[in-house]
Amino acid sequence: MICKNILYLRKQAGYSQEALAEKLGVTRQTLAKWENGESAPDVLHCDRLAEIFQVNIDDLIRQDLSENAAAPRDKFIYGTVTVGDKGQIVIPVKARRAFGIQPGDNLLVLGDLNQGLALVRADFFLDVMGQIREDRA
Repeated sequence: MICKNILYLRKQAGYSQEALAEKLGVTRQTLAKWENGESAPDVLHCDRLAEIFQVNIDDLIRQDLSENAAAPRDKFIYGTVTVGDKGQIVIPVKARRAFGIQPGDNLLVLGDLNQGLALVRADFFLDVMGQIREDRA
């Protein structure tokens, strides 16, 4: 799917293979291999492609982005983040907008050693916990 999407999005944006390859810091031959399905971009190049074309990485990888495609829109990969010296991360702007996250909001960090980390609005979590307590009473 990603090979078709790269080709489709490049043409929609009016980029030549040379121009897009230059923006990505790869050779035209590398980009041609991605578009032909001979190889696939790594996660950092996927992140950059998603940024250039203003799509989610998940859509780039899994969804048919052609004009006639109808795809579910409830699961996303918003991009990569870098953990700072003190453990801080910056949530990508697309994710903040999608979930209405504002400066000063409290987020709860959940973790599972097998599944990874998740961020949940603290007020949502507390509301759910309150409902659980009420149901048990």
